[in-house]
Parts: sequence; structure tokens; C-alpha cells
Amino acid sequence: MTFSVSAELEELIRQKVKSGLYDSASQVVAEALLLLEERDQLRALRRDRLLHELANGISQADNRQLVPSDEVFAHLLDQANVIDR
Repeated sequence: MTFSVSAELEELIRQKVKSGLYDSASQVVAEALLLLEERDQLRALRRDRLLHELANGISQADNRQLVPSDEVFAHLLDQANVIDR
């Protein structure tokens, strides 16, 4: 397979090989693609989790299992603080 990359990406690939961490440009590209696949899978998992949480929330709202907004926002702030740490 043959493909073209920008001059900037070509230089980045050369630098990665020059660093000694990779034996070839092909190895750099293969590692990059594996990382891209991992990132895509993580995004899909996050999307699925969000859709699941939304479905739960809709179901709870339909059943009048509502939580006051101040409690919701406090919980969201707590979660955001945990992520920032």
C-alpha cells in the first residue's frame, strides 16, 4: 500500500524513527493507526454509555422519578472535579 502524507507528518515520522523508539516509518504508522483505533473504540464506549444514561433519564422522567436540578448540578460538579484531579 502506498499513501502520501504532508511534509509536516513526514518529518514527524522521520523524527519518531530517528528517536530510536521505532525501527521504521511503517512501524510508526502502524502504532499511530492502533492508537487511532483505540481512541475510536473509547469514543464508541463513551457514546454508548451516554445513550444508556439518556435512556435511563428519559425512563425515570416518564415514571416521575425526578431529581431537583440543584442536586443534579451538584453531582455533575463533583464528577467534573474528580475528572480534573
